[in-house]
Amino acid sequence: MNSNILKNRTKAFAVSVALFCENLPNRVAFKPYSNQLIRASSSVGANYRAVCRAKSKADFINKLKIVEEECDECMFFLELMVEIDNSLKEKIQPIWNEANEILSIVVSAINTSRQNLK
Repeated sequence: MNSNILKNRTKAFAVSVALFCENLPNRVAFKPYSNQLIRASSSVGANYRAVCRAKSKADFINKLKIVEEECDECMFFLELMVEIDNSLKEKIQPIWNEANEILSIVVSAINTSRQNLK
């Protein structure tokens, strides 16, 4: 996948998360989760941009690992929100699916890069 396509995709992911969080029901439990979800989703995009500026193969892999962790964190908070309010599942599912696809792409890139280091 072209790095510009994934840059745009990770930015769009962060925007979709922010818009979703703006429309969450006003519940005490959602406030910290939505704040952390917004941070993690924007970190996915910001750290992927850093990946594109990696100085070595090892740096590339290390930066991708950060993207992997942040993306997995997003999925965790989305899952928590569904556990708290199952009526959100329909709205959350497309966002979770996109996070999972981005995560799969990143993990595949990490594995390929590690094989090429040997």
